[in-house]
Amino acid sequence: MGLGGCIILIAVGAILTFATDWHMQGVNLDLVGVILMIVGLIGVTTFSSIARRRRVVVPPTRSTVVEERRDGYSDGYGV
Repeated sequence: MGLGGCIILIAVGAILTFATDWHMQGVNLDLVGVILMIVGLIGVTTFSSIARRRRVVVPPTRSTVVEERRDGYSDGYGV
């Protein structure tokens, strides 16, 4: 589940908790909404910690340039 799925869980949980007044027998929708929000928050923190580990910046290594010099024929034609 990616970051978008976690945000959707938080949004659906908030809608169930704060924006509805439905009453179902045997189901507490406020509690279901709170559980969905908690699971979404756990997912966001997990996703962000994994993404932070992937973004490790490695400094570029210096490459050494070795110039080879030949005596006499510098242009390759013998002049």
